[in-house]
This record gives sequence, C-alpha cells and structure tokens, in this order.
Amino acid sequence: MEGLVPWFLVFICALGLTNGYYLQNEITNPHLNYNGAKRSHCPETANKPPNRQDTSLRLKQLRTEMRRTTSVQGPHLDGYIVTSDDAHQTLQLNHGRSGPLESASLDPHDMRREFITGFYGSAGEAVITVDKAVFWTDGRYHIQADQQLDCNWILMKRGRVDVPSITEWLKYQFLNQEIAYIGADPTLVSAVDWEVWEDELANSSVRLVPVHNNLVDLIWQVDRPTYNQYPAYPLHDKYSGRPWQDKVQSIREEMQKLKADALVLTALDEIAWLFNIRGYDLPNTPVLRAYAIITMGSIHLFAPRQKIPRSVDIHLKMDICTHANCVKLHEYSSIWRELQTMSQLWSTVWLPTRCAYSPGASMKIFNSIPPKKRLPEPSPVLNMRAQKNKVEAEGMRRSHLRDAVAMCEFLAYMEEQYELNSDSWDEMQVARLANEFRYEQDMNKGISFPTIAGYGPHAAIPHYEPNNLTNIKIGTTSTLVVDSGGQYLDGTTDVTRTLHFGTPTKEQKEAYTRVLIGSIELSKLVFPNTLKSNQLDVVARAPLWNVSYDYLHGTGHGIGHFLSVHESPIGISYMQAISEEICGPVELRPGYFMSNEPGYYKEGDFGVRLENIIETVEAGRSKNSEIFLKFRDVTLVPYEPKLIDYKMLNPSQIQWLNNYNSRIRDEVGPELKRRLKIDTLRWMLKKTATIPEWGLVNKGMSFGQSHSSPSTFKQFHILVLIVSIYHVISSIWS
Repeated sequence: MEGLVPWFLVFICALGLTNGYYLQNEITNPHLNYNGAKRSHCPETANKPPNRQDTSLRLKQLRTEMRRTTSVQGPHLDGYIVTSDDAHQTLQLNHGRSGPLESASLDPHDMRREFITGFYGSAGEAVITVDKAVFWTDGRYHIQADQQLDCNWILMKRGRVDVPSITEWLKYQFLNQEIAYIGADPTLVSAVDWEVWEDELANSSVRLVPVHNNLVDLIWQVDRPTYNQYPAYPLHDKYSGRPWQDKVQSIREEMQKLKADALVLTALDEIAWLFNIRGYDLPNTPVLRAYAIITMGSIHLFAPRQKIPRSVDIHLKMDICTHANCVKLHEYSSIWRELQTMSQLWSTVWLPTRCAYSPGASMKIFNSIPPKKRLPEPSPVLNMRAQKNKVEAEGMRRSHLRDAVAMCEFLAYMEEQYELNSDSWDEMQVARLANEFRYEQDMNKGISFPTIAGYGPHAAIPHYEPNNLTNIKIGTTSTLVVDSGGQYLDGTTDVTRTLHFGTPTKEQKEAYTRVLIGSIELSKLVFPNTLKSNQLDVVARAPLWNVSYDYLHGTGHGIGHFLSVHESPIGISYMQAISEEICGPVELRPGYFMSNEPGYYKEGDFGVRLENIIETVEAGRSKNSEIFLKFRDVTLVPYEPKLIDYKMLNPSQIQWLNNYNSRIRDEVGPELKRRLKIDTLRWMLKKTATIPEWGLVNKGMSFGQSHSSPSTFKQFHILVLIVSIYHVISSIWS
C-alpha cells in the first residue's frame, strides 16, 4: 500500500500538468492567428493606396490618455476599445448577416472609429493597447480595410476560421499579466455586446472597465464637425397611414402583456416611426436625435429643443401636456438623470435588446436601471414596423416606380454619353449623375445611402464608395457596379445594377448570369408562411455554390418606409442562425419588403451584384388552408442583356425575365411617355426586348407568379408557331 502512494502522487501531478496544459491551450488556442492577416504595402511603400491615412500621431495621443488618471477616472488602461457606433447604436452590427450595409452612416461628429483608424467602412471594432493597434471587420470589408488601414494596424478578417475574437485576442495578449484593464465607453456599446465580453473574459486576467470620458473625444479637438441644427418635421398621416397615437396604444398593449411599467426607446429610426416625425440627424436616414420613454400614463421625448419647431409641438400635442396621449419634451442630455429618477417609481422597465441587426440599447442605458427592474426584450417597434400598412405599401410601390424612371433616365443617358466621350466618365461622375436624376423626382428627400459606383477591381469591393483619392475612369474591359437608392416621402428605395461598356468576357457573362439566376429563383419562389427568412438564402446562392463560390454578405435585408434602407428584423442570410433565442429569423408576412441581392466578386478584377426590392404577397392556400407566400418585385429597372448568357437560363427563368421586362414596359413605359422622355423610352424598350422561349414551363408548379399582361407572350408564341410551320413546309417542298 505504501508503495502505491508515490505512484498516486505522480498520477496527481501528471493530471495537474495535463489540466494546466489544456487550460493554457483553451486560453491561447494554437489554431488561431493572433498576428492578423498579411497586409499589403506593409511596411509602407511608395505606391501605397492613396486613401490610406497615417494614424501614428492619433494613436500616440490616445495612448497618452489611457495612462492619464484624470481622463480615465480610474486605474491606468492597458487597452481601449473603439466601436463603430454612436450613443443610439445606429450602425447595425450584423457582422455580415444582411446585404451590403449602405444606410449606417453616422453623423460626422460621431465618427470616432473612423477618426482613430482611418477606415471608413460601416462595421468594425478597434482595440488599442500600449504597443499594438488591432482592427476587426467582416468579409464585406476585408479588401477595403487592408487598403485604408495604415501599417500601424493589425487586421483581423472576421469570418475566417483562424481569426480570434476580440476577447480571445485580449486573453492571449495579457496571458502573463496579473490584471489588465481594458476600457470602453458604455454609451457606445450595446448591453448585449458588453455582457458577452464580460462573460468571455470572466476567467481571465482581463477586466472590462467602463470609461465615461470618451478618450477619442479628448484628442479629437481640431476640425471635428459639429451637429447640424436642422429641425425635425411631422410626417403626414397620408404617408404614414396611421396616427402616432394609435401606434403608442399598440405599444402599450405589448407592454401590458409583459407587465412592463415603462419602455425605453433609443434607436433613432424606431422613434421616428413611432411618432411619425422625420429629421436630418443622420446623413441619409431621416431621423431626429432623441430618446423616448413610454409609460401607461405618459410619453417622454428627449431631444435638442432647437430641433423641435412649432409644427412638431402641435403634431405631438406638447402644449400643456397633462394626459396619456401627449408628449412631454425634455432636454436631450437629461435622459440619464431622468431615467434614474423615474425608475424609482417603476417595477419593470422594458429595455430593447439585440434583434437581427438592431443592437438594442447601450450598456449605459442598462446601467441607469437597477438590475432587478430590467426587462431585456427586443423592441416591440420592430415587428410592428416591418409589416407595412396599406398606405405604406402603396407608397413603397409608387416611390419605386418614380425611382425606376430616375434609374432608366440615368442609365440611358450614361450609355449614350459614354459612346460620345468615354474619357469624361469616372466613378465619381457616375455617382453624381445617379444622385442628380433622383433629386429631380417628385417627393424626393435625398439619397438613402452614399452611392456605390465601382469599376473593375473596385466593383469587387461590395462597399466601395468613390472619392478623390480612389476615383478611376470607367473602361470597356470590366464591369461597373452601381448601388444606389432614394428617400421619398412615401418610401425608401435601393437598387443595384451591373453594367459593361465593352464586350464582356465569357467569365464575366457567366458570373453575371449565375447571379441573375439566383435572384430570379428567389423572386419566383413560392413557400409556406412558416418558412424562416434565413432558410430562403440557399435558393439565391445555389447557382454560385454549384461552382464552389460564395459571397460574404447576406442575400437580403428589410427596408424601411421613408426610413432606414436596412431595417430589422428581416434578414435573408444563412449566417443568421435559426437557433438564436432572443430574436432569430422571422416568418415572413404579406406587407414585408426586403432586398434580393446576390453577388459575385473576383478580387482585383471585377464584381457583379444585382439588387431588387421585393414585396411579400399571398400566393394562395393549400387544401388544408395552409397559407403560401410569394414575392412581387417593386424594383422595375432593366438588366443588361449583353451580360446575360441566355443558354444558361432554363425556360422557367426565361419566362420570369420576360414577365419582368413586360412589367417594366407596361408600368415604367407610360411614365416615360407622360414625361416626354422618348430617348429613355427607346432605351428601355431595347433593354427589355422579349427573349425567345424555347421549351415548356410547368405552370402547375406555381400559384401564378406573373403580374404582367400575357398578351405579349401569346403574340410571341403565335410567331414561334408560324416559324415552325414554315420550316415544316419548307422541308416538305425541298
């Protein structure tokens, strides 16, 4: 027995060493690349990208503030996290779940991450330590980030299997340090993200510290833009289709179900929708910078007083507000004091949390409410807003028709002028012209996001936006991707078309056609209403998966009504897991509007993306009354025939394309005639010419997907029959 004791001790030691080994490997996963992706033009070279900024001085200044006790108001920081957000979590943190993210432009005053990194894409987080600067972004921005970040930065290409998360990298970086303090501004981080970071760092030496003095603000003193002073304005019921008081009543009914005493709203587009007000506080999204609190007996709006004109006072019944259906105005910055005071009277406070690509309220909002009183749930506004009412739906259709007129005018004019003088056309000219044609449309209120116009290698960057440093000429050997949209009083639009001004290569035509097939297959799909939105994704991707290709963004996103061009909770992306407990993929309903935008991107060469906005409509009912749905395209802009390889299309796809082209002729054509746009009309008729349909289409497989007049196709079938008879007679006589 005594002889076994030493062996037992050896076994215990070995077990401890083994556990220590595995624990160490759990913290420092050897399969992860903690050094980041290989950077181009690093060390800096003479031919570095022209849009790359030197951030050395800014990083040095930030690191000085990290060590300054008066700035941090706590222990010296070993690291500092800079997110892409403002205090309202404006940037939808979908990490690639939705389509190319256009709408998330911040007010220039709030672009802190852009200032410290020099990167101007819409998504990403930066971590700055005393000797390193690391930046994470998803697949939509890998190329752009590599170009714009200078060599001070380590680039983490999120989505690749060997890329550590922020918390994994922090644990590895400070593995041998007893305690490491990592600071972040809790106003600029959603509560969900903050709590996830804390949980993942719980058993490490890293401590997450709230820093209420934003350190970027402290060093960004020169040439920082100020907030604009433009006032808000009411949106008439003839556009919204529903009084704001009715919406508030629906909110209160949802609060009663959850026994919530108060609801705190922080997302700007939710507040704009709820109160039927619009503003100018984001560059391309018509919202007012504000917070709101709804209780059963009161409504509180926190906004800059100078932005509330008399028209909004009257609209929101602000004069002598003493009842439940009027709005009490408070100064914007008083939200923090008032929340702590009001919450003393409440038992349960509904605080919005993440849903799809809406991040929910900030950690600072959560910290203003005692933990026992918090009710973290997705905002009730999201589902209410997603299903457009009859007035909103009709407005969306009308605005897309006017937008189609603008796009046809733009595309026809550009094609004509390019043939006359190709040297005058560059990417910035394309973007300017697309915007100008929209501005001329009735009820236009600007563009819905900065126009993407990328030629050649820039077309392979999903979020490329031309500027003076990157602008290039439009040539004849590659593709031009134009992604643009407009804001109208009765709707928001978003459309992408891929163009070519020369002779496309076989590879370019095949890529374009596969993207088109994916778009068509999704558009003509009929499906049960119990299908989840992310399950639709495979339909659009299948033609590209067949050649072992995938695009690193979602296929679709919800779209607002004169609001955000990206709108939760709708998302068509297999990357949006169906198992998400808080707010997973949704079941679609009639009145949902979303994008359909598959793409193909060959880095450094060319890109293809085709985007339509589609409306969900009822297709029919089965024998057991199961509801089936289908889509109706509200975008009516021709595709580029020279880029289509018709041999790759099956009869059903050709029929869909003919039906779509017929709708353009029948709906856009009369508008062009009414406006005497005869040259544009000729261009449109040329681009929408009927395609021969060789083969049978099983119409019994659908509930009737065509929304166009069949007369054109009957005439064509008669013509085909005549030609066939002619060939038979000719063969007999010969």
